[in-house]
Amino acid sequence: MSKQEPRETEDEDRFAGDKDDRLPSHEVTEGAERAPHRAMFRAMGFDDEDLSSPMVGVANPAADITPCNVHLDDVAQGAIDGVDESGGMPIEFGTITISDAISMGTEGMKASLISREVIADSVELVAFGERMDALVTVAGCDKNLPGMMMAAIRTDLPTVFLYGGSIMPGQHEGREVTVQNVFEGVGTYAEGEMSAEELDDLERHACPGAGSCGGMFTANTMASISEALGLAPLGSASAPAESDERYEEAARAGELVLDAVEHERRPSDILSKESFENAIALQVAVGGSTNAVLHLLALAAEAGIDLGIEEFDEISRKTPKIASLQPGGTRVMNDLHEVGGVPVVLRRLLDAGLLHGNAKTVTGRTIAEELDHIADSLPADDDIDVDFLAPVDDPFHEEGAIKILTGNLAPDGAVLKVTGDDAFHHTGPARVFENEEDAMAYVQEGHIESGDVICIRNEGPRGGPGMREMLGVTAAVVGQGHEDDVALLTDGRFSGATRGPMVGHVAPEARDGGPIALLKEGDEVTVDIPNRDLSVDLTDDELEARRDDWEPKPPAYETGVLAKYGESFGSAANGAVTNPGAKRE
Repeated sequence: MSKQEPRETEDEDRFAGDKDDRLPSHEVTEGAERAPHRAMFRAMGFDDEDLSSPMVGVANPAADITPCNVHLDDVAQGAIDGVDESGGMPIEFGTITISDAISMGTEGMKASLISREVIADSVELVAFGERMDALVTVAGCDKNLPGMMMAAIRTDLPTVFLYGGSIMPGQHEGREVTVQNVFEGVGTYAEGEMSAEELDDLERHACPGAGSCGGMFTANTMASISEALGLAPLGSASAPAESDERYEEAARAGELVLDAVEHERRPSDILSKESFENAIALQVAVGGSTNAVLHLLALAAEAGIDLGIEEFDEISRKTPKIASLQPGGTRVMNDLHEVGGVPVVLRRLLDAGLLHGNAKTVTGRTIAEELDHIADSLPADDDIDVDFLAPVDDPFHEEGAIKILTGNLAPDGAVLKVTGDDAFHHTGPARVFENEEDAMAYVQEGHIESGDVICIRNEGPRGGPGMREMLGVTAAVVGQGHEDDVALLTDGRFSGATRGPMVGHVAPEARDGGPIALLKEGDEVTVDIPNRDLSVDLTDDELEARRDDWEPKPPAYETGVLAKYGESFGSAANGAVTNPGAKRE
């Protein structure tokens, strides 16, 4: 037996790696009993050096169904190279995406918000099931971004968020255009004020290549917010999709994630109430998408951080709007990139005392320290002289762009983004529709009149299900010249490209018996931005009398993924989350 002992020790040494046993991947790479597991890795070309290194998952939603994601294999490869060159073991895996712009205005848009949940679920499952040590989460189209950040929070693995970048603007009749202009062109064409030839030419030039929609729409808003939250390095959001700088950002993400592994820097170490307050301040300062309200509420719920919808309004009241980008302005993300990107906005907010400088970032430095660290790469504030970025003491609007309205039509709140007059007050007759299609037909047939309040209900997270975006309808209204004299309210959502007095996320939604379900044709509805009021001229007793006669609509889908998620969604006022542990009622 004694002669066998040295050989046993030698055999044990053969299978004993030097991987830190705090890394989850050691469960599938270390020891004799993991020989079958290592055999599987070797079949994919991994060697001993790889197997002894931190295993970094690169979550990639590349797809040929949207320009936002069509180039993400190249972006992901940059991150893979960065991981590999920094001593990690990169493992790429895929997940889904939905093209919001292509599904817009169709029944397919009901899949959009559900895709946020599926992305989060799938990345969480792969990271958990394969015992990943860290993640680089790549994102392109709108719901990719919150879905990837939700997955990072759930797994709490060292993670770097990597945006795929935005599309360059197109050129049409001597001006820059985006897909927003095409949607609005549909309404202008329906009104007879644009020819078929003009619309065709606009369509052919608005989207010249790969990348997410170029204005401060949902994707660019959430990419900007990823910097303010600290989940992405400062300066990483604005580089265009197909630029050399975008691929440099990808490599930097791969390098940075290994540093996060070494220092055990996790989302739970980065995210705080201050992080979310910073994100909201940035959102309202740049006129970001209303969807960011929904997504930030969801992210906070996933992180166990107490954040209420009313806090968006509180921060917006004290944070001026200092950027004028589409849809409220004319410029796009690339214009912001050319003057330094998101950090120049964060710097102005920090200098004005409107940002928590002590909030942590993925680099390990605070946001104030990080702004100091990259200062040499940014133009001096006095040297930035552009028409779309204003100083804090001379802003475009004294208050931020996001308003939370309440009243007897929205007891739990509703969301509006100011893209025009922030003193807007409108009272008019309700034109009530049970779905988006009926409302769109009404608008396209030219029935809307000055003063109308279009109400689209049963489009909430549960009622739709999926809380469809209404850019087709809102753009048609604006395209017909009614940006300032027709309001719209819905328990659904809007695209980040929506502009005008459009109120979404009305909660409780119609499916759950919210007051929006009790509206009748011709009721006098008021949208009052200064007083944050969304109400109907009915007494509580009148509303209750109508409620006695109300019955909920049966679910639109009884089987399949829409039925499953439709029953799982929480209220939009709490982020419309489906994770049972994150739900806040």
